[in-house]
Amino acid sequence: MTAIMEAAPPVASTQPMQSWAAVVALARFEGRKLLLRIPVLLALTVYAAWIVWQTRDSFDGFPALQDADRSTQGAPLLVALAVMVCVNQSVLRSRRRDTERHFAVLVLQPGRRTAAHVLSVLPATAVVAACVAVQFTWEALKPGAIGTGSPGELLVGPLSVLLFGAIGVLVARLAPSAVAVPLMVVFFLFLFVFGASPALSDDWTRWLYPVVGESSANILPSDLLGRPAAWHALYLAGLALSVALLAVLIGGARKGVAGTALAGALALTVVGGVGQAAGLSDETAAARVRASVTPEKEQTCVERGRSTYCAFPEWTPRVATWAGVVDHVQSLSGGTAKGQQLLVRQRIEARYGLDSDAAVFPLTTPHQVTVGTAWGGNRVPEFSVGVASVLVAGNEKAAGEMCDGRMVTVMWTALAWESDPVAALRRVRLDDSVTGSAIVLAPTDSLSMTAGQTEVVRQLLEQPRDAVAVKVKAHWAELTDPKVTTGRAAQLLGVAVPKGADKCDG
Repeated sequence: MTAIMEAAPPVASTQPMQSWAAVVALARFEGRKLLLRIPVLLALTVYAAWIVWQTRDSFDGFPALQDADRSTQGAPLLVALAVMVCVNQSVLRSRRRDTERHFAVLVLQPGRRTAAHVLSVLPATAVVAACVAVQFTWEALKPGAIGTGSPGELLVGPLSVLLFGAIGVLVARLAPSAVAVPLMVVFFLFLFVFGASPALSDDWTRWLYPVVGESSANILPSDLLGRPAAWHALYLAGLALSVALLAVLIGGARKGVAGTALAGALALTVVGGVGQAAGLSDETAAARVRASVTPEKEQTCVERGRSTYCAFPEWTPRVATWAGVVDHVQSLSGGTAKGQQLLVRQRIEARYGLDSDAAVFPLTTPHQVTVGTAWGGNRVPEFSVGVASVLVAGNEKAAGEMCDGRMVTVMWTALAWESDPVAALRRVRLDDSVTGSAIVLAPTDSLSMTAGQTEVVRQLLEQPRDAVAVKVKAHWAELTDPKVTTGRAAQLLGVAVPKGADKCDG
C-alpha cells in the first residue's frame, strides 16, 4: 500500500493577502467607532446645525458661488480637531489598557495597524465631504444664485479633516502621551481663532495654512479671483498623505515601500506648495484693471423697458431684478424722471483683490446709475436710493452733494414702494435709525439726511402711498429744484414742517 503525500500550500503566500484584509477590517471597525465617539458626534452635530443656520439666510438669498465655495472651509476645522483627538486616543488605546503585547500574536504588524488607524479617518472625511456638498448645493439651488464654484475650494474642508486625522496618528507614534494632542488642540485654537489670521497677510506663507479665507463686500467675477485653489488642494492632499505615510513608517512599516511612497507624497506636496506660491498672474492682474477702469469692455448690455442694463456675464440673470427696482422708483416719480432712460452699469473695484473694500467713485455722466456685485438685504434699498438720487439730481456726483429739501423726494421715491418702507429707511441708514440726522448708504458716495428731513420722510412713509404719490407728481418740478428747502417740501406734501434749518451735519 502506497500513500501519496501532497505538498501543503505555502502559508507565506497567503500572509500578505490575509494581512491586508485584516487592515481593511480593522480600519472599518475603527472608522465606525471613531464616528460614534462623543467628541466627533458632537462636532458633526454642531457642524450640521451650523450649515442649516448659516445657509438658510446666507448671502441674503443671492449667493455668488465663487464666494459660497469658500464659505464651506472654516467649519470643518471643528470636526478635524475632534477627529485628531479621537484617532490619537484610538491608537493609544492598547498602551492605555496594556494590551500592546497581545498584538504580537496577530496577523497585523505594527506598521499595518498604524495604516488601519490612518484609514479609519476616511469615513469622517467622507461625512464632511457630504456636508460640504449639501451646503454648496443648497446655495447653488437658490433662485438668486450666480457664478461658478471651484472644486479645489470645496475640497479644502474634507482634506483638512484628513490632514488633522493623520496628524493625530503621527503624534501617537512620535509621542505616545495622552496630553500631547490636547495641547496641540489648544495651540491650533490659538492659531486659528485667537492668533493672526493668514488672510490678513499678503505673503505666500499664508497658503501653508489649511484654510485661507478671503472675504469682503466686494464680490469679484470668478475669473478675477486669482486664488490658487487647485494648487492648494494638491498641497493639502500631498501634506495629508505625507503625514499619514510618515506615521506608518514610524509605526514599523517596511522602509522600502513606505519610504518610496513618502518620497512621492512629499514631491506632491512640494509641487502644490510651489504652485500656490506663484502669486497673482499678470493676466489676472490686467483683467482686474480692465474690469475696474473700463468695465464696458467686459460687460453684456441688455435693454429692459426704457433703460439699459450692463453687467458682467455671470450677473446677467439679475438684470430683471434690477429693472424691477428701477420701474418701482420711476413709477413714483414725476416730470421727465418718470420716463427717463437710464444706463444701469455694474461697477467694481477689483485692482486690490478680495481683501479690499475700496469704494467705487461716483459718476458724473448724466442718467447713469451704479449697481454692485452684491444683492439682497440692504443692497436693495441702497440701489433704490442710487436710482432715485440720479433721477432727482441728474448724476451720482451731484447726488452726493445734496443738502436741501430734495432729499425728501429722493428718500420717499426710493423707499415708498417697499412692503415695509420704514424698515427699509432703517436699513439704508448707517446707524440703523429712523430719527435724527444720519448717513444714507448708496452704491457709490453716501448721502446725508438732516433730522428735519428724516422727520418729514418718516411721516410720508407712514401715509398711504398713492395719496402721497399724487402730491409728489403734482409738485415734482419744485420738489426737485436745488433751492427747495425741507420745510417747503413738507408744505407741498401736506405734512408738519420740521423745526430747524437744512444743515447736513450727518
